[in-house]
Amino acid sequence: MTVTLRRALAATATTGVLLLAATACSQDSPTRQAPATASASSSASASGQPETSASASPSGADRSTPVDIRVTIDGQSVDATLNDSPAARDLASLLPLTLDLEDFHGTERIADPPRKLTTDDAPEPQAPKTGDLTYYSPWGNLAIFYKDGPSASQDLLVLGHIDADADLLSGADRITTEAEQPRTVDTATTNSR
Repeated sequence: MTVTLRRALAATATTGVLLLAATACSQDSPTRQAPATASASSSASASGQPETSASASPSGADRSTPVDIRVTIDGQSVDATLNDSPAARDLASLLPLTLDLEDFHGTERIADPPRKLTTDDAPEPQAPKTGDLTYYSPWGNLAIFYKDGPSASQDLLVLGHIDADADLLSGADRITTEAEQPRTVDTATTNSR
């Protein structure tokens, strides 16, 4: 009985020390949440939304490292980028893609990729803007907005942006998207100089 009591006390003491160490580390951390973030978490709890930690799920701004892609709309080449969200990386893994587009709701051109994209660790919802390449998770389709879209929705993930005129986007019938190939240097030409 004495051995069992000693083990229980040792386990409790170890847990207490670990808890104190974790608390001390979190109070000294330079990445402590700002009061505004804490109130956002509180309002999320009150609204029934699941709470998310700022360190576990970076905001859309933290994931905005753009990745250039090559996009051709009805034979016209335009500049485009994908953000660094998991869904955008999943889309990049499917490239090259050629998709036929159709109009939806007088605001966007839509198409179905070969499979659904991941929605894990999705960025904060944002209202789509003209030129945004998005993914609507309930239907599993891609959408290119040629007009600013409605308010932000957790079902609509912004994957990137296409730098094209709204007129080109609104009448687009076919889009080809390819990964940007890294530039190579011709060593034979460079070495002969």
